[in-house]
Amino acid sequence: MLPVIALVGRPNVGKSTLFNVLTKSRDALVADYPGLTRDRKYGHGQYNENSYILIDTGGLSGESEEIDEHMARQTLLAIDEANIVLFMVDGRSGITAADEGIARQIRRLGKNIHLVINKTDGIDVDTAQNDFASLGFPESYPIAAAHKKGVTQLVENLLADWPEWEEDLDNKYSGIRVAIAGKPNVGKSTLINRMLGEERVVVMDMPGTTRDSIYIPFEHDGQEYTLIDTAGVRRQKKVKETVEKFSVIKTLQAVDQSNVTVIMIDAREGITDQDLHLLGYAIDSGRALLIVVNKWDGIEDYKKDEIKEELERRLSFVQFADIYFISALHGSNVGLLYRAINKAYASAFKDMSTSELTRILDNAVQAHQPPTMRGRRIKLRYAHQGGKNPPIVVIHGNQTDLLPKSYTRYLMNHFIEALKLIGTPMRMEFKTSDNPYAKRSNPRAPAKKPGKTPFKKTIKKKNKVKTREHARHK
Repeated sequence: MLPVIALVGRPNVGKSTLFNVLTKSRDALVADYPGLTRDRKYGHGQYNENSYILIDTGGLSGESEEIDEHMARQTLLAIDEANIVLFMVDGRSGITAADEGIARQIRRLGKNIHLVINKTDGIDVDTAQNDFASLGFPESYPIAAAHKKGVTQLVENLLADWPEWEEDLDNKYSGIRVAIAGKPNVGKSTLINRMLGEERVVVMDMPGTTRDSIYIPFEHDGQEYTLIDTAGVRRQKKVKETVEKFSVIKTLQAVDQSNVTVIMIDAREGITDQDLHLLGYAIDSGRALLIVVNKWDGIEDYKKDEIKEELERRLSFVQFADIYFISALHGSNVGLLYRAINKAYASAFKDMSTSELTRILDNAVQAHQPPTMRGRRIKLRYAHQGGKNPPIVVIHGNQTDLLPKSYTRYLMNHFIEALKLIGTPMRMEFKTSDNPYAKRSNPRAPAKKPGKTPFKKTIKKKNKVKTREHARHK
């Protein structure tokens, strides 16, 4: 399973800033105002081609009499879910009574806790570490999350030896792994039973029937699949039962372990913020996507048009994914999902030759040249494949770090269209070639060979010698 990391600490110590850095997003709100984060926030991070789940929490006061009950409950639930807990403190403010109270509270839970001293830029790191040594943690990690200082070393030290990353999912689960995810009572278990042709999982008209992810291998038309029925992801305010508090993590881990993720949306409720968050997580994980709108039967035509317009407007960021309108209960259009899953899987694992990718890159550059930066034109020389699920295209050139995001999006759309990728996101990586003349003071001047004198200077010297000899004779 993927490691789960929880960020805890008192308000305004930089938890949300570190969350955004580790997930490479702006999902968590960040402002210089204590207590801004109220509920748990989940995100997807990556380290050396391996993934982890990150949880951002609200701040703790450290004193049970004054602690905000809702924020405290959310934080304790996050600690229960986590494998690793990062206890964050403010290096500039120094140790406080709240820090000491929080340390006592979380130490009783028996978790793998690490002390992280944030905001250490501009201060003496040794003094800050000595100040927080009284908290009793054997080791501390000084960082500056706002400037990304020390963050890579932190993740490297914490996760370098994570044992579960060695798990071989391809041998454990045969065929295409398909995760069915969505809100509770959207019809996930009903869809799986319809695809299997039997009552394999419990179906009840009550949200939250499925508590854990269920892996079901089966075969259809000679193709092997492993369907993953996940627990519903509901808003955090509605997560109250002890058993259900692990459902969100199980669902996110199932998405990470899948090859294709099917996001189910209730046609009668429309797309919600929870659906969008789940879609965003699946895209960040790089999984092939299929969007399924369930309970399509019985809806009037004018209402169907309104739903389609809303989906087109709110899902503009996920145009690569196909949308299917089905009825899992009656089986309408369910048979189309097999072909869609196969197409998305084939696109996610597509083999792309270097010559083909370089040709597509040349065509894109000829149609629309990269901009000029610092008086020089950005040159993109060649491209090759860097990975699968999702497909990764690595582009080499000069000044690629200055390439605008708008041009990166243009290239990505051009590659997706040229490669005919369906149902899978794509990632692009840029690498700048080393300049062989970077160490020279004048790169355009040719290097002088030692021991040789330029031709013109030699002629001048010979002329001077002849003039002197001629004067002597006179």
